Amino acid sequence: MRAILIKKFGGPEVLEVAEVPVPEAGAGQVRIKVEAAALNPVDLLSASGFFVHLGRLAQLPAYGVGWDVAGVVDAVGADVTGYAVGDRVIGMSDQLDRTPDVQAEFAVLPATDLAPFPSGKTAAEAASLPLNSLTADHAIDLLELPEGGTLLVTGAAGGVGGYAVELGKLRGLRVIATASAADEDLVRSFGAAEFIPRGASLTTFGQVDGVLDAANIGAAAVAATRPGGGFVAVNGSQPETPEDVRGIAVFVTAHGPRLAELSALVEKGELSVRVSEELPFEQVTQAYTKLAAGGFRGRIVLVP
Repeated sequence: MRAILIKKFGGPEVLEVAEVPVPEAGAGQVRIKVEAAALNPVDLLSASGFFVHLGRLAQLPAYGVGWDVAGVVDAVGADVTGYAVGDRVIGMSDQLDRTPDVQAEFAVLPATDLAPFPSGKTAAEAASLPLNSLTADHAIDLLELPEGGTLLVTGAAGGVGGYAVELGKLRGLRVIATASAADEDLVRSFGAAEFIPRGASLTTFGQVDGVLDAANIGAAAVAATRPGGGFVAVNGSQPETPEDVRGIAVFVTAHGPRLAELSALVEKGELSVRVSEELPFEQVTQAYTKLAAGGFRGRIVLVP
């Protein structure tokens, strides 16, 4: 089968299509015939060798890549319940050392990391959901905001930021969102009560109970957090916070049951799935070059 692999570290040019054996589903696992696999900025960190240099991943001859997948169950291992061959599913791969990973024609994941495919959506749309929505959801959990509390979301037009706005509203929070001025209508459609254009003061509406900094603004976003409030960055960085502000790190892991709930919210129209572009595996370099350049809205998705 074809799979996207990293055999040397660098930029988008190091991601390549390679022929590898089809993986087998072991006990507790499901094999998926992949219909779509979304790209995320963390994939570029994998390509750069960041996780090896950080000591979170051993040096290997090749690495698989990808976190988000949508497809059809092709084989079921022993002791799996809840899924059968032919079921359409979505899932998230949170293990950096899977080779191949979900950007492949077939992928094997634990059944507990899967969720039902949101009906009425395309495979590309469904594949755009897992990592970004689970990250936003977990970040809001960690902030422990009271119902009716105020949440500031930076990068609110992006994948994580957009979900944070929608999920914050669903939890009864007053959401203040910041993004490019051109994205105001989009962000308000997600449910933002107030909007701050990029470059304006983040305390325009006063300090807030919690900040979800999806845009990596850092110190200025920390300053918008009230004493006793919480600040969470979702990109791996964690700026210094004063003693009276809780600085929180987010490490998202696969969680099939919660992903199933998020998928159900997509079916109800309460969460948005956005795709910027679908590209075939053969255009993997172009896809990752676009990912690195940024400036798009919605996920770039590879299709076998």
